[in-house]
Amino acid sequence: MENKIDYSLIASSYNNLHKEEQLNKLNIIKDNINIIEPLLDIGCGTGISTNFFKIKSIGIDNNKEMLKIGSKNYNNLKYALAESLPFKDKTFNTIISVTAFHNFNNMEKALLEIKRTSKNNNIAISFLKTSKKLPTFKIILEKHFNSFKKIEEDKDIIFII
Repeated sequence: MENKIDYSLIASSYNNLHKEEQLNKLNIIKDNINIIEPLLDIGCGTGISTNFFKIKSIGIDNNKEMLKIGSKNYNNLKYALAESLPFKDKTFNTIISVTAFHNFNNMEKALLEIKRTSKNNNIAISFLKTSKKLPTFKIILEKHFNSFKKIEEDKDIIFII
């Protein structure tokens, strides 16, 4: 079993710890997909990634403490689970998930929810290279999407769908 980080404990220092790292991944995503609003950010944490592109977007996360910190700066963050997104089919033109997927309880269900809520499969998911769940994620991704591109970043692999 992989060690899970309790993000409630690091919420207040998350931006200081990970902001530059997240911005690097977001710049790679920006260079590899056409970002079109509305955008959904799954596992948004404090909202850095949700608001990076400066377009109409919504971020969801299941950690209320991270959302509380982010809500001090942003009003487009919402509590929700990746495995049961509270949106209609084909709602979003762009969906991103930055270094969050390895934390989801059911990665396949989350991926199917992304597929359901995406208008056009304009999706970017970064996945932690050191996660023991990475091989399983790749199998699930191949099962549900015909093609995708992999970009190796320092700590993550970014999957462009």
